[in-house]
Amino acid sequence: MEDIAKSDSSGGLRAFNYPPNHPAMALWVHPHTGLLARLAAEMDRRSAHPARTLVLLPYAQLLPLANRLWPQYGGDGFAPRFETTLNWASSLGGPGQQALDITFDAGLDALTAQALLAQAGLGSEQDVLAALVVQAAYQLAPLAAATHPTSRAQWAHTARSAAVLGMEASALQWEAAVARIAVEWAAVSGYASDPLWDVHVQDELDCLVMVQGLASDPLLRGLAGLAGRWGDRLVVLPLAMPFEDDRAMQGLVHLHAAIDAEDEAQRSAACALRHIEAGRFPVALVSSDRALTRRVRAMLEDAGVTMRDENGWKLSTSRAGASVMVLMRAGAWNASADAVLDWLKCAPAFSLTTPLLEAALRRDQVRDWRDAVDATLVIANPALVALCESVDAIRATLAGRKLLTNWLDALRCALQWSGQWDELLADGAGAKLLLALRLSPSTDGQWQTLSSQALWAKRRMDASEFVQWLNQALEGASFQPDYPDEEQVVILPMSQMLGRPFAALVLAGCDEVRLNPNAEPPGGWTAAQRTALGLPTRDTLEAVFRCAWRYALQTPVCDVLWRTSDETGETLLASSLVQLLQLTKGEHSAISVGDDPRVERMLIAKAVLPPQPVGSALAVTHLSASAYEDLRACPYRFFALRQLGLRSDDELESEIDKRDFGLWLHAVLSHFHASLVAEPTPDVLLRMARMDAAAAHTTAAMALPEGEFLPFLAAWPAVRNGYLHWLGRHEAQGFTFISSETDHRQRLGDIQLLGRIDRMDRASDGSILVLDYKTEPPAKTRDRVKMPLEDTQIAFYAALLPDDTLRGAYVNVGEREGTAMTEQQHIVQARDALIHGILHDIHGIAQGQTLPALGDGSACDFCQARGLCRKDFWL
Repeated sequence: MEDIAKSDSSGGLRAFNYPPNHPAMALWVHPHTGLLARLAAEMDRRSAHPARTLVLLPYAQLLPLANRLWPQYGGDGFAPRFETTLNWASSLGGPGQQALDITFDAGLDALTAQALLAQAGLGSEQDVLAALVVQAAYQLAPLAAATHPTSRAQWAHTARSAAVLGMEASALQWEAAVARIAVEWAAVSGYASDPLWDVHVQDELDCLVMVQGLASDPLLRGLAGLAGRWGDRLVVLPLAMPFEDDRAMQGLVHLHAAIDAEDEAQRSAACALRHIEAGRFPVALVSSDRALTRRVRAMLEDAGVTMRDENGWKLSTSRAGASVMVLMRAGAWNASADAVLDWLKCAPAFSLTTPLLEAALRRDQVRDWRDAVDATLVIANPALVALCESVDAIRATLAGRKLLTNWLDALRCALQWSGQWDELLADGAGAKLLLALRLSPSTDGQWQTLSSQALWAKRRMDASEFVQWLNQALEGASFQPDYPDEEQVVILPMSQMLGRPFAALVLAGCDEVRLNPNAEPPGGWTAAQRTALGLPTRDTLEAVFRCAWRYALQTPVCDVLWRTSDETGETLLASSLVQLLQLTKGEHSAISVGDDPRVERMLIAKAVLPPQPVGSALAVTHLSASAYEDLRACPYRFFALRQLGLRSDDELESEIDKRDFGLWLHAVLSHFHASLVAEPTPDVLLRMARMDAAAAHTTAAMALPEGEFLPFLAAWPAVRNGYLHWLGRHEAQGFTFISSETDHRQRLGDIQLLGRIDRMDRASDGSILVLDYKTEPPAKTRDRVKMPLEDTQIAFYAALLPDDTLRGAYVNVGEREGTAMTEQQHIVQARDALIHGILHDIHGIAQGQTLPALGDGSACDFCQARGLCRKDFWL
């Protein structure tokens, strides 16, 4: 069937070589019951000329197929005009959108709904109720559009009471208000189909044929109600006849139960590939699960399959949408440095200097963008200063309160200045985004009229409200990529398979959640309200759904897939429709359990050994305590993170954690002891006040967010009192403070040791005491000092000082346990052993000694190099 899988330039399936007995083709070309035969008979009965005959099809994808089939099965000469109601109405033209019209643009309609709510005295609830009003209005709009414009007042009169049926209770006052506003909005709106009611349109046609799809179109019902005007010229033909037996089966159906979502996606892609390899294409891919569809699409694209996506995807999920939203996040008044850097990486105009700016902000640990211009490394570089000024100029345009049109102008300028504009124009989804947001140069004059006369035209929005509007606009607009010339897979909704001759079908997502025929109808209408308004009831929707399911299964070969567990591991059942197939499997030989379509490949097992690189080409000239601790814990970690410099950068905007508290505490104690050196005092109350002053000064200097740091500040009084109590006892033993937070360097052979010592004291006998502050549990500290030759940190600090009489200890500063000192009794011996080990290890690296990944103990639990050494794949 390869020769029947091609498509024409308009995206319709070529049908010349499809056999007439194909189920979908039979709907068109059957000599007695086919649509074309019935159409020709109705035209002959009315002596209607084909050129003056209009045929309205249910959806646009059938138009190319109808135009292709008519010359072959409907005779030579003139052909009737095949259209959809929307295409027909667009060709007739109209007065254009008015200020109060429902535009079916989610963003603009949300603004109109908010304005209507405000006029109704519900301004305080407008942000909550606007979405409900839009949803209700969208459901009522087809009913209002199906009524002659001169009769809409009468429709509104009936709908007012029907919409609030059963809402007499005061507890439902908001629901009733939403329903009333939606009715009035739908009644006063103009619609694109309004020109169809013009009497001059009727004079131009000999015959109007309305083809009914699976669901009943209110507009077709409304036009059919004008039979008195149209007379015998109006014909309603169903595209497909209803099934007499709900269990009727035509194609071969293979049932596939997948383990989870990933297994289902893989099986779906493999089923499609198997059909293509067998020459059964185009393949219809149907799934209501957007995430599953994206995953299958990615796998098929990777396999080189050409696809036509009729579903499209939301602009909010596109790369173009993300680039616009990241710009708006960077424009917020309290934007973080990370948010601005994320935007700058999407802005071609700043691509050269952005890496330098990021390095500078990370070096200075600038968290908030407002502090970026004052960062030390930024001030020292004129190019970075100019970049910050340009960024702030763009951010200034995205601030304040503006009209929507002014916000759009500001957004357009920001996109152009940043270089994003040209990228959006060159991208299909980007061009659609500019059009949807009314930023495109091709925006017509109708928008100018609407933006000046609409209810929301004079409303000013702040940045957060504009971002909310952007989200609504992008979520409500979809992008469909260009159709390929020859598609092998067509992604489409199940309801649009009717009348389309696909060679095979992959129907995924058929579990009880995603394929529920008895799902709750959309909107908040009750069953009584739906009946009174004329909206489709639950039973009607279920009947349409089941009919679409039965017609989909008429495809010659069908694969039906579902998952048996969700993302949390909970069991999922198959849809009730699938369960019915399973029950009737014995009655229909066409139904079978499908085998796994994935092809098994024999792979030769190959051992993955721990890496053993050589680092002699990367000379080690400097060494810190943490770097040497990496070398001792795992030589490969030292090679990857220290010699190659493959450490990952943390987010500048992160939550305050215990590490931040430790840095803060070090700075507080350093500031406090410096004040004691300047003005010594033994008074506990004065010392307590100075510690509080040091804490306040450090908090302000580090620009710590008060809300996030509050839990640590709540523990501060206990920490302060415990430290002062220990300090008094410590000084009573004859120790005197010398210095804190001092940098030291010590040459050791060909390398230089670097380190910062938290604090040094002098004992009464003149010896030096090296202290290192810890906020860890005291038990962990005691374990450190039990094995002096394994205690790298305090021994390394001792190696920075040329003193054989020094002492070393850890000072645990805590809330519950107070402050306590744990001394390393063998500090000199540990230091000498450490120096010997450093010289030996560095010499070995220089001589080409391998640096293996040891993969032992807790060193691997939180290691940034784990993905490089691939420990999880070792044999």
